[in-house]
Amino acid sequence: MIKFSVNTKKLLIDLYKSKSIGLEGNILKLIDDEGDSEFSEYIKTCTDNDKESRKKRLEITKQIQKKNTELELLNSENTRILGELQTTLDDSEFDKKQIEFQNNELLSWKEENERIQQELQYEMERTISAREDAEHAKANALSDLDLLQKKIQTELMGDIVKVALGVIAFVAVVTTGMYIFSMIVNKETNTIGPAWTNMFGILLTNAFSIVGTIMGVKYATKDKNNDC
Repeated sequence: MIKFSVNTKKLLIDLYKSKSIGLEGNILKLIDDEGDSEFSEYIKTCTDNDKESRKKRLEITKQIQKKNTELELLNSENTRILGELQTTLDDSEFDKKQIEFQNNELLSWKEENERIQQELQYEMERTISAREDAEHAKANALSDLDLLQKKIQTELMGDIVKVALGVIAFVAVVTTGMYIFSMIVNKETNTIGPAWTNMFGILLTNAFSIVGTIMGVKYATKDKNNDC
């Protein structure tokens, strides 16, 4: 046991009374009050105060531990939330890159589509121009063909008329010659006269028939070309 002198006891008691500072801890269990009632009361008061302080400290420690536990939980929750936010940010960044990639693809497709449309427009204009040239060439060819046909028909009709007129003139000359010869030699002209007249009638009829046929063929060909 620990024993204090009278002066020490007095100093400890005065210090407690003036400053409210007393002994604490397990040392209080080792002090011998030596039957001093005042010092014994001091020891008891310090012991009670020490128990109360210990109780308060224990309560504070528990509160601190509880707060630390709560803080750890909050820290874990914050860490989880931060992780989720980071994951969300990463996903958003990935989605952003995907959207940018898709936008670039759409832009490239749009440019390619515009280029193809321009090429199609150019080819369409070339096709229209080629068709117009072909129609113009066709019209020129038909015009040339029509002129050629008309020229051939004109030449053919001229040849036919010339031949027909030649035949008519030849027959007329021969018949007229025979008729004149018969008159010169005093031959009977009763037969050859009517024959000569009939011959001229037949020749004129055939001549007009030939001319009519030629004109009919000409107009029929013209109408056919117009229909085409």
